[in-house]
Amino acid sequence: MKRIVVFASGSGTNAENLINYFNQGNLAKVELVLTNNASAKVLERCKLLNTSAMSFNRFSLYEENHVEQLLLSIQPDLIVLAGFLWKFPEKLLTLFPEKVINIHPALLPKYGGKGMYGMNVHRAVVNNREKESGITIHYVNENYDEGAVIFQASCPIDSADSADDVATKIHDLEMEHFPKVVSGILKSQKNHSKNLNT
Repeated sequence: MKRIVVFASGSGTNAENLINYFNQGNLAKVELVLTNNASAKVLERCKLLNTSAMSFNRFSLYEENHVEQLLLSIQPDLIVLAGFLWKFPEKLLTLFPEKVINIHPALLPKYGGKGMYGMNVHRAVVNNREKESGITIHYVNENYDEGAVIFQASCPIDSADSADDVATKIHDLEMEHFPKVVSGILKSQKNHSKNLNT
């Protein structure tokens, strides 16, 4: 069974969605959810779902090797950033090449980069009178929101939509597509491994 580690910073609806989705099959399991926010609601969600979760601080991630050692002990097949607001360390990207993905609440390359997350993105979309927005699932590299795009889905934005309305539309896209895309990535890894062994 494939192993997933999720990084989140806030509410954790995407983490919860992934946990529930993979609990229904035998392809993969969310082994651990990690958060940089000790009071994040994602910790409560994980407790209710009987999924291991823990918080860490900047020192544990960037200076000490605590998070690194944890990941090396689990050897995840995929690391999923689901609303994780800190920059992911380059050392971890080197240790887990092409195994770290992120979901972004806009159609990259638009509305990406430092500070562009959550409601900041949705307010910018409304202020610029965009006709559409959406989600982007992409590989993570050393720069914010610049890794290779794996999948995008869009939704129309009406002139009367508020930032909250846009947030709801984006959330719906995340709930629908994110687990399926993660599943597809894991299945392609499996096929690639089989090809290497034949």
